[in-house]
Amino acid sequence: MKPMIYITQKFPEEAVKELQASYEVRMWPEEDTNVPHDKLVEEIKEATALWATLSDKIDREVIEAAPNLKIIANLAVGYNNIDLDAARERKITVVNTPEVLTEATADLTFALMLATARRLNEAEQTVRSGEWKSWTPMGMTGQNVFGATLGIIGMGRIGEAVARRAQGFNMNVLYHNRTRRSLEDVKYAEFDELLQQSDFVVILTPLTPETRGMIGERELSLMKESACLINVARGGIVDEAALYEALVSKKIWAAGLDVYEQEPLPTDHPLLTLPNVTALPHIGSATIQTRQAMMAMNAEAISSCLEGRSVKNRVC
Repeated sequence: MKPMIYITQKFPEEAVKELQASYEVRMWPEEDTNVPHDKLVEEIKEATALWATLSDKIDREVIEAAPNLKIIANLAVGYNNIDLDAARERKITVVNTPEVLTEATADLTFALMLATARRLNEAEQTVRSGEWKSWTPMGMTGQNVFGATLGIIGMGRIGEAVARRAQGFNMNVLYHNRTRRSLEDVKYAEFDELLQQSDFVVILTPLTPETRGMIGERELSLMKESACLINVARGGIVDEAALYEALVSKKIWAAGLDVYEQEPLPTDHPLLTLPNVTALPHIGSATIQTRQAMMAMNAEAISSCLEGRSVKNRVC
């Protein structure tokens, strides 16, 4: 029997075609949904490889349900959805998709900065609804991006790419990171200093026990009233209840969000009632070229592992 690869969503045919030539490939058949956790525990029992997405909770129960599992490939740069301790105990290889999504995610970060500062979603709605009656001196006025101060929390590959884009906008770039970096045209700042001085606070740090909830009531109170908070990292880093209160009370100007504590975000979530929130459905890496490259990277890692070759992009 061919080794079995289980995929938790329905992937494009071209992404799995080469794997199908050598392996039995099973996919969750429903469009636009992940396999439910209880179904995954059942489906994975015969799997040698698991191809998952960031929406899948790959916990100890899932891992222990698959005695033949050799590799978990995660279609994301993050891997907080996977129990790495359980994987290590079983000597299961875990891989992600670093680097290839850097530029697309940096583009989306800048798009959110522009959208929140210039109130693009609000302005578009006035056109669509017929509320736009006339040009007025202060109508739909926003905040400057050019020449503003950008504060980046988490200066990895994506942070560096955002900083490069900021140079074209003549921005003053601050960053805060666990370790200081030797970088041109950016300045290290202590955490509170960055919050106090930045016109845009961009979160690009991984979700870890240390970063969970790191932006809460205290941190939001340090920000300028004219500041925008941008989160394209992970939802759990921001206390959403505190963010809602800060936006309602106008302690900060706006928020641009691509990630949330609960995904998909419920349609009755309080943040969605606010005009100064730009909310996107976790599309940081969502360009055709980037997603194709991510899937190709995962597929190569799976075949390398199952064929006994060296595996790139190992997390563990």
